[in-house]
Amino acid sequence: MPRSSPARRAWVDEAVRRVDADANRSADTHLHVFPLPGPPGIELYLKDESVHPTGSLKHRLARSLFLYALCNGWVGPDTTIVEASSGSTAVSEAYFARLIGVPFVAVMPRSTSTSKIRLIEWYGGRCHFVDRPGDMYAEAARLAADCGGHYMDQFTYAERATDWRGNNNIAESVFLQMAQERHPVPRWIVVSAGTGGTSATIGRYVRYQRHATQVMVADPENSAFFDGWDQDTSDHTTGLPSRIEGIGRPRIEPSFVGGVIDDMLCVPDAASIAAMRWCTRRLGRSVGGSTGTNLWGALTVIERMRRGGESGSVVTLLCDSGDRYTATYYDDEWLELHGLDIAPYEAVLAAYEETGVFEG
Repeated sequence: MPRSSPARRAWVDEAVRRVDADANRSADTHLHVFPLPGPPGIELYLKDESVHPTGSLKHRLARSLFLYALCNGWVGPDTTIVEASSGSTAVSEAYFARLIGVPFVAVMPRSTSTSKIRLIEWYGGRCHFVDRPGDMYAEAARLAADCGGHYMDQFTYAERATDWRGNNNIAESVFLQMAQERHPVPRWIVVSAGTGGTSATIGRYVRYQRHATQVMVADPENSAFFDGWDQDTSDHTTGLPSRIEGIGRPRIEPSFVGGVIDDMLCVPDAASIAAMRWCTRRLGRSVGGSTGTNLWGALTVIERMRRGGESGSVVTLLCDSGDRYTATYYDDEWLELHGLDIAPYEAVLAAYEETGVFEG
């Protein structure tokens, strides 16, 4: 079908309607008050992105990427969507591809968990495997070129596909939900980075709205983001995959905008998993590993605030449910196999419960 034909334009109109209708059918995600040990004066909130139809924060990203591609004329009724992703982005993109009736292929390492593969295939996607994680980008581009499809390229377009000025992005949602709280403008918003799109959106939004809110990015081991930000370079690489699914990258991704980040924290993987389990017990709902990374970062800034005599609010993200990680992060044998000793960090959190002082 020619790109400029009335039939193609009508198809794009209908595809955009379907994607927008999906958002309209979904209520906004919840903002939970997290019970903190210690004296009052600081409140912590968790934005629960696990309640999206595909179960994670990446649902927002996939919706934005599809709308961006459709409205740029890159996707038509016969376009195969290709993405480099082994995680939640691929699951969410498979959902939206099925919604508008186009094929979807996820390029991923051969070591990807069977649970993620099953989810992608359940939504009608196909999985294409590479032996080395670093080969995903080029292989996805090659597959898209070979079939005349479209490489969605979340790592490049995440920061620009979302309207950071508003339009119900995650930042605007947080501030609307905080409006009736005791401290409606958060002192800090703490997030982690996979593409960098979420931190870019939030960082730009708070500057555009002239809020005093600061943005911290909590980064897992093996990720290039922390050192790249600290050294103010965009070409830092580690060559190592992150063990915390959905966040951390072996290179600085194009969507990572360091200039809108006020602080970063490197969080040990064992601390992320200890905080994840602690959060599950304390909140009464199962959370994933990246939520643990976020929570460790949030507790760090809260302790800084308390020591500085500050009051206020802190917001972080509950990225996805822990149900996806029962065979990994919640399995003690798996932790031992991967050399992850969470006991020291569990001790820190236990002491925090008793004393109200976080010595992370």
